[in-house]
Amino acid sequence: MTGELTIDSGDTAWMLVSTALVMLMLLPGLALFYGGLVRAKNLLSVMSQILGIAAVAILSWVLWNYSLAFSKGNWLIGGLARIGFNGLGESSLWPVGGEGRAIPELLFATFQMTFAAITAALVIGALAERVRFSAMMLFSLLWLTIVYAPLAHMMWAAEGLLFRFGAIDFAGGTVVHINSGTAGLVGVAFAGARIGHLREPMPPHSLALTMVGAGLLWVGWFGFNAGSALEANGLAAVAMLNTFVAPAAGMLGWMGAERLISGKPSMLGGASGAIAGLVAVTPAAGMSGPIGAMLLGFIASVVCYWFVASVKNRLRLDDSLDVFGIHGLGGIVGSVGTAIVALPALGGHAGGDYSLGWQLIRQIGAVGVAVAWSAAGSAACFAAVKAVTPLRHSRDSEREGLDIADHGERAYNL
Repeated sequence: MTGELTIDSGDTAWMLVSTALVMLMLLPGLALFYGGLVRAKNLLSVMSQILGIAAVAILSWVLWNYSLAFSKGNWLIGGLARIGFNGLGESSLWPVGGEGRAIPELLFATFQMTFAAITAALVIGALAERVRFSAMMLFSLLWLTIVYAPLAHMMWAAEGLLFRFGAIDFAGGTVVHINSGTAGLVGVAFAGARIGHLREPMPPHSLALTMVGAGLLWVGWFGFNAGSALEANGLAAVAMLNTFVAPAAGMLGWMGAERLISGKPSMLGGASGAIAGLVAVTPAAGMSGPIGAMLLGFIASVVCYWFVASVKNRLRLDDSLDVFGIHGLGGIVGSVGTAIVALPALGGHAGGDYSLGWQLIRQIGAVGVAVAWSAAGSAACFAAVKAVTPLRHSRDSEREGLDIADHGERAYNL
């Protein structure tokens, strides 16, 4: 794999920083964002689940999931050559660019490990305040193996189905966001709604925590998107700029929609719109120009707001923290929209032989595969978990709060 490749110290330094930034998204970013959105009696529960899922993802990635995702295999899944990070020593390099430059494969594997961890952790937002810690640890172990690793291989490995089909997913619109959003939706079907859903008020207990978490997510997303260039170059700069402008447009789009519908733009709406914009630009970050990224962020946030504020309640869907409404739906809008914002007329970076029609077909096909694969695999994982252990707590435990029921602790001792 090495050939004439040599390690580029600048690219390696950038990828070390990007890997740390993506970990910042997860701990503490996502933990604070989700933690502020739940009721106080469930704050430690959701934070503990994110912490535990991170540990499960990290260890399983080293032991087998990296190999299943990125070692040489077939159109569906990788092989077993990299189990236990076998062979990822100093001589194993991962090529970047076309000039003989490389980064250590160990660093590439670690960068991708953070993607797997945050994707699995996103799922818990749909099921917060009612599922058991132990059940979610088992689910995450199964899901990362059965759903995430094969889908990552299909999209990002050279022999993968969606890669060969020509679908574009620069940093995880299908693999991360559509995948986790669909899994969350399936999980809601298995777990059912929280006690009192649509009958009792369930306001976030600390929007201040949520705002801090949203800010950390946004900062970490620079590693997520710009880091996916794998080089410290112009492509990373394009992705970084898009990661500024898309959430900015998304934030104003969501708050503007709130102002028109309810009369007041909310801080929570601003944070949600920013996340929707970040989700939407993720698959397009390396292909879009700044104008296209703005349009993508704005449109995705308005679509997500419509679903969260209107459709979700009409469907009586208890997606606790809007994982499908923002990540799933935003990922779909972004993945399909990638074909459009790549157009040079919108400042995109598609080549001269680019065909919008064919790329739309590829993007829609990739969305369909991601939704179907995640739905079927997630259903199998939740069914297996329920066969082994109860998925959710008793009514009394849920009323008391999962901080006590699962961990014997309280976030606040007043």
